[in-house]
Amino acid sequence: MHADRIHSFLDFSGRTAIVTGGTRGIGRAVAEGLAAAGADVVVASRKADACADTQAHLESMGAAALGVALNMGDADSGERLVDAAVARFGRVDIVVNNAANALAAPVGEQTDGMWQKSFEVNLRGPALLTQAAVPHLAEHDHAAVVNVISVGAFQFARGVAMYAAMKAALLSVTRSFAGELAGRGIRVNALAPGPVDTDMTRNLGDGAPAAMAAGTLLGRPADPDEMVGPALFLAGDASSYMTGQVLVVDGGMHPH
Repeated sequence: MHADRIHSFLDFSGRTAIVTGGTRGIGRAVAEGLAAAGADVVVASRKADACADTQAHLESMGAAALGVALNMGDADSGERLVDAAVARFGRVDIVVNNAANALAAPVGEQTDGMWQKSFEVNLRGPALLTQAAVPHLAEHDHAAVVNVISVGAFQFARGVAMYAAMKAALLSVTRSFAGELAGRGIRVNALAPGPVDTDMTRNLGDGAPAAMAAGTLLGRPADPDEMVGPALFLAGDASSYMTGQVLVVDGGMHPH
């Protein structure tokens, strides 16, 4: 093992990465990390202005970037996003399925519409985006899919059953897709963050990130930037013999 090999673990030059939910929180941090490591980066979110702002920010870092405004809950969003990435950069090497909604309701107040919306964004969206990307991923070495789930998939997720259920299902999809796509040279893994100080967790209520983090050994929520290293590890050559696995990054919340 030589220094140049070690350095190559975080070299994404010549690769194109798609990051959904890439304009804020964990997604934006990961997009910045990939850009800093040399990748061409495509970010997607629902808001056109946020996509344009993030594209401009990544370009200011010296990266080639594209922002695509769409809703990952739409059934055709995966194909549209892959088409946009290929039209701009000619390839797809990495998919980071990070977009999510955290619909929360206690038992007795959940509705069919809530379950459907959670399913469309948190489970169907990542699955169909990965499927749309497969023909392009299979054309290149180093192809990787990273599904961002949650440590809540392993816990008594009181009040957020819909979100936790979809994240647990996405872990199952991760393992099934990994088994199916290994022969085509595509690795599929999952990243399971614990409490992270993002807009999504803050929207759960005042002090929610800190309250969630009280159950961790480190006693604090993560900064979104602390998910960059784990995400790039899963997306890059440092994890080249790893597929169908989940990397739990939760500050010591769940002994997995």
